[in-house]
Amino acid sequence: MEQHEHVLMDGTGMRRALTRIAHEILEKNKGFENCMLIGIRTRGIYLANRIAELILDIENVPAPVGEIDVTRYRDDLSGKQEQNLGLSDESAAMDIHNKKLILFDDVLYTGRTVRAAMDALMDLGRPQMIQLAVLVDRGHRELPIRPDFVGKNIPTSRLETIEVLLNEVDGVDQVMITQQRRQNG
Repeated sequence: MEQHEHVLMDGTGMRRALTRIAHEILEKNKGFENCMLIGIRTRGIYLANRIAELILDIENVPAPVGEIDVTRYRDDLSGKQEQNLGLSDESAAMDIHNKKLILFDDVLYTGRTVRAAMDALMDLGRPQMIQLAVLVDRGHRELPIRPDFVGKNIPTSRLETIEVLLNEVDGVDQVMITQQRRQNG
């Protein structure tokens, strides 16, 4: 099989999408009082940190950020390894009880990662509300999960994959789509 890659979003496009998401979060929540950003490891935490910086720039209000590892809560990974449960050490000290949580992930696909994150969060406390923010929504949901904030809707086929590259991890900001193509022969 041959692969074909195409850049869907560059750094400028990502920055615009995240700025819009930050404004939408502030508008929907009437500011940022009693709110907390939670990034799903790995790339969700970087997006949550970027949104926190934008909220600080826009409202001059610090936005608390937590990080969550959902590995132990996944139901679709075989050979599960024992990993950290829940929030990182710094985040675990933060109280999520009765807070509005905005959960961040890079790509929403089947909804299983988000469900795992909600299970992990509920084990840590009882938030007032959980909202979902994603950079890319590519469809194909297996669970009834809908994002509150979306950077870009990218309808895909199951033969396509979406890859989010972030400067903090990959040295570049871009969203790529890769399509598997069958070779004639």
